[in-house]
Amino acid sequence: MSKSLLIISRQAPWSGPGAREALDIALAGGAFDLPIGMLFLDDGVFQLSKTQQPGALQQKDLGANLQALPMFGVEHLYASQRSLAERGLSDSELNLPVERLDDNALTNLLDHYDQVITL
Repeated sequence: MSKSLLIISRQAPWSGPGAREALDIALAGGAFDLPIGMLFLDDGVFQLSKTQQPGALQQKDLGANLQALPMFGVEHLYASQRSLAERGLSDSELNLPVERLDDNALTNLLDHYDQVITL
């Protein structure tokens, strides 16, 4: 049986390679039917924003990759309630439905996965 994997994405979309790498790992693992969850934490919640303007930075939009996660079997998507609130992001501003978790639920979530990768 495959070990489950939680990928924690903590970087804003274009602050470095972490956001793209987290998505690549999730999509690759999903393609191999690994049980994967993805948690957006801290500035990583900005990846979920509908109002991104990657063209201004001459970057590719991560939105298409995010939308592909469920198609690749990555259906467990989570976001820190605190991170979203601190950055002023509401559900209507997100380009993907995620389960909002408070601090206690985040701690419990980590216990449900065999492996955790933080980028």
